[in-house]
Amino acid sequence: MRVLVVGAGAMGRWFADSVATADDEIAFVDADETAAAAAADALDGRALTPPVEERFDLVCVAVPLPAAASVIEEYADRADRAICDVTGSMRDPIDAMRAHAPEIERVSLHPLFAPENAPGNLAVVTDADGPIAETIRDRLTARGNELVATTPAEHDEAMETVQARAHTAVLAFALAAEDVPDTFQTPISEALFDLVEQLTDGEARVYADIQAAFEGADDVAAAARQIARADDETFTELYESLQ
Repeated sequence: MRVLVVGAGAMGRWFADSVATADDEIAFVDADETAAAAAADALDGRALTPPVEERFDLVCVAVPLPAAASVIEEYADRADRAICDVTGSMRDPIDAMRAHAPEIERVSLHPLFAPENAPGNLAVVTDADGPIAETIRDRLTARGNELVATTPAEHDEAMETVQARAHTAVLAFALAAEDVPDTFQTPISEALFDLVEQLTDGEARVYADIQAAFEGADDVAAAARQIARADDETFTELYESLQ
């Protein structure tokens, strides 16, 4: 199988490493030619310079969320048999693949973990099935991932809570918190500080893209205001509603 990975960052490398075998031919292309060369060296592939003229059995788009639809449009005609994405949202990529690759297999994948934490749960929308789509799923499962079949709407709605709302809550705590001695930490505060450390160990751009792609941040802000302004009776009602 000849595979082109568009986007040579951590997620593009993860896809190539998880899905390709020694019998496959892997190529990387990236706006940053240095990144493409590094990925190719690390995974025994080739680095290509855009525009790409070759055709491949499978094209995988692994670019930041805001670029997903336009990159799918640009590279869809390089795919002979299948196209997939690992961009993190599903509605827009699926719509773009349907529009620009209507005759071939289409799959959207979202690893619900950072590549360094693989394997884990992996959301999958198989929009147009076939032998390459089946091979992708089989190889990801063989690597220890738990595949979760979903729909674009179900996935993106879930991301409003598990990403946009969750990240907002943790970052808001981090912005409001002050340094305190470790001896004063409670199990809850300690867990929150651990989450802050985990969340801020990434790239700001990635989290900014998530906040822009999915709604939910305003809901957390509204809930925080509701708690902050609550009298004893209202606070008790809010607390008990969560039990």
